[in-house]
Amino acid sequence: MSAAGTPVGGDGTPVGDPAATGPETGDHLVEVRITAPDERTTERLARTLLEQQLAACVQAMGPIASLYSWQGEVHRDAEWLLLAKTVASAFPRLCEVVQEVHPYDVPEILAVPVSHALPPYGEWVMRHTREA
Repeated sequence: MSAAGTPVGGDGTPVGDPAATGPETGDHLVEVRITAPDERTTERLARTLLEQQLAACVQAMGPIASLYSWQGEVHRDAEWLLLAKTVASAFPRLCEVVQEVHPYDVPEILAVPVSHALPPYGEWVMRHTREA
């Protein structure tokens, strides 16, 4: 923590600054949200992302209720939510892999920037993911 109360990494760089998590590449952490229709698909997606080093950690929650508009109609379905911890540079390949495995025509794949992270956690995610 800096004197001003800003969280800092081990090198004194503010946490949340891209340099705090990826000084070599300017890469930064993102949490990717993916929905899936069932537990089996969720498990397959999570394992695939981890095995291909496109995510360091994938949390699965479900079932959840999803309400959405599709082809002019409102739908309500039970789905599972995956939260994949990764880096922005891996996102394009992650999207390709999810689309290959996922049964939906248009799966939900959203990358949310991580503004702050515990420095050792951010470093761990960086070490365990790679641009594919």
